[in-house]
Amino acid sequence: MQQIADFHIHSRFSRACSCDLTIPNIEAMCRVKGIDIIGTGDFTFPDWLREIKDNLVEVNNSGLFKLKTALDEKVLFTLTSEVALIYKKHDKCRRIHIVIHAPSLEAVEELNADLDKDFNIRSDGRPILGMSTEELMEMCLAIDSRFLIYPAHIWTPWFAVFGSRSGFDSLSECFGEYTNHVFACETGLSSDPEMNWRLSALDKITLLSSSDAHSLSNLAREATVFDLTERTYDEIYQAIKNKDTKKIKYTIEFYPEEGMYHYDGHRDCGVRLTPAETKKLKGLCPKCGRPVVVGVENRVEELADRPLGYKSKKFPGFKKLVGLEKIIAEALNIKSPKAKKVKIEYDKLINNLGSELSILLDAPVVKIKKVAGEKIAEGVRRVRAGELKIEPGYDGEYGKVRIFS
Repeated sequence: MQQIADFHIHSRFSRACSCDLTIPNIEAMCRVKGIDIIGTGDFTFPDWLREIKDNLVEVNNSGLFKLKTALDEKVLFTLTSEVALIYKKHDKCRRIHIVIHAPSLEAVEELNADLDKDFNIRSDGRPILGMSTEELMEMCLAIDSRFLIYPAHIWTPWFAVFGSRSGFDSLSECFGEYTNHVFACETGLSSDPEMNWRLSALDKITLLSSSDAHSLSNLAREATVFDLTERTYDEIYQAIKNKDTKKIKYTIEFYPEEGMYHYDGHRDCGVRLTPAETKKLKGLCPKCGRPVVVGVENRVEELADRPLGYKSKKFPGFKKLVGLEKIIAEALNIKSPKAKKVKIEYDKLINNLGSELSILLDAPVVKIKKVAGEKIAEGVRRVRAGELKIEPGYDGEYGKVRIFS
């Protein structure tokens, strides 16, 4: 059965996250979006873990959980969290974000107890831990060998395994003796699978996509689509561990140019640069003379051992989307996707045609036209066809997608 999964999200207890991110609200939005399996996010935060336990119940010893008040098992939760590691290795400060999947509540409680001995896990939903990736892997795997630990948004300049400002040049340099226990990488919003295929070192790694959502509306802006026989933690774990392309069908992607670190640049000066332009300027901002923040496309080019456009048959495919609210807003020439008129059209489409992802991926354009009009239907068609103009994001600024201009 096809299952759309979004593993990496946050709760309202994480910095810069919406107060609407509660368990019931997340479950309700998953139904609107079309998400079948959602990460809990932030299980290391004691107050959020308490809410997880108060609101969810395990389904048939599967390692997955449903909302206690739900009348069905349409939406299941899997125990996930993100942690920030800041430490020194090879005389350089490293800042890396790691996603953790836990096989059980008991494993989560034991991990939290171990972390709580030496680190502050109560100040933020995504805790900052002064430990290395190897130490984290050792701690998790000593508790349960079925913990799944992998690097988040692997190309982000500031907090990623390959980040230009704080990362490494290889997984083995980062994870050392535990490299063989790293079964996945999260590609992040500013890269797509095709960019990652250029690194042969990632050929054995499962490439996952998740939203890293800080608000309800951003759930499933990226996701991973599975074909599962049974909905259990172990089946998901094995599919990812073994890079099972029969189980992992494809990923749902942001257009990477829309990500906030796709190009190089200097936000304070309003300077956005292609990798070629950065090289010509010797990495310095043409306005202030300081080093620019090297983005994802440039960093991929630096580490790649395959040419641009390399196609891999070793990985699942992917589909690029733009959020339905954004499509509606541009079709109606409305500046904000959160405007009331946008919400009216959005709800009309959901009520008539199903979930947002089913509309974006599968609904016939003629049916969309019948419900919402010609221009919105044309917007969906253009997004599917990639007929867009995008000003790439840089140095923390999201890219700007234009569908009709």
